Amino acid sequence: MPYFFDTVETIPEGLGFSHYSLSHWLWLLAFVVFCIASILLYRKADEKKRKIIRIGFAALLWLDEFWKMYGLIAYGNYLFDYLPLHLCSINIFLITYHAFRPSPLLGNYLYTVGIPGAMAALLFPSWAALPAANFMYWHSFTVHILLAAYPIMLTGGREIRPDYRLLPKCMGLLLLMAIPVYLINLLLGTNFMFLMEAEPGNPLYLFETMWGSHLLGFPVIIAGVLLVMHLPPYLMKKRG
Repeated sequence: MPYFFDTVETIPEGLGFSHYSLSHWLWLLAFVVFCIASILLYRKADEKKRKIIRIGFAALLWLDEFWKMYGLIAYGNYLFDYLPLHLCSINIFLITYHAFRPSPLLGNYLYTVGIPGAMAALLFPSWAALPAANFMYWHSFTVHILLAAYPIMLTGGREIRPDYRLLPKCMGLLLLMAIPVYLINLLLGTNFMFLMEAEPGNPLYLFETMWGSHLLGFPVIIAGVLLVMHLPPYLMKKRG
C-alpha cells in the first residue's frame, strides 16, 4: 500500500485531510462514544475489574507506541523528534504508573494536564498531512483517544476527584518535566512540548503572530485550562 509507512516528513503534499473534515469529525465522534462506553464499563466494575481495565488501557497505549516505533524504525524514518518526550508521550509512562499505583496527585495531574493536552491534539491534529491509509495517521488518533479517555473514564467513575488544592503540585510536576525537555530540545534541535516553536494550526501560533513569541501563550492557555477544568467541579462541590 503506497505511503502507508510514510510520515509527515516524507509524505508528498496533497494526500492528507483537512481539520474538521468528515473524517476528522468521525474520529471525534468515535472519541466521544469510546469515552461514554468506558465510563459506563468502569462504573459497573468492582475494584478488581477496575484495576484490570486500567492496566488494559496502559497495555493498549504501549502496543500503540510499539507499533509506531516498529513502523518508523523498520522503514528508516525514525528521527529524534519521535522520542517519547512530548507531553502526551510522557503521559503514557504516567498512566502506566497510575494504573498500578493510583494516587490523588497523579490522578489530578492526568485530569488537569492529560485531558486538555490529548484533546487539543485531537482537535488540532498535527498529522493532517497524512492520509487515512497510513500507520501514523491511525496511531496518532488512537493513542490520543486512549490518553484522553483514561482520565475521563476515571473521573466519570469518581475515582479521580478534581482538587484545586493539588494544582501547585500538578504545575510543579509539569515544570519538573519541562526543564529537562527544554534542554534536550536545545541539544537535539527538537521541539518537544512545543517549547521551541508553534506551527500554524497550533493554538500557540496565534500568540506568535500577535505578540511575537508563542511562549507568551503558555501562561494564558494554562490559566484558561485550569479555570475550565477546576472551576465547575469546585462550584458543584460548594453547592453540594
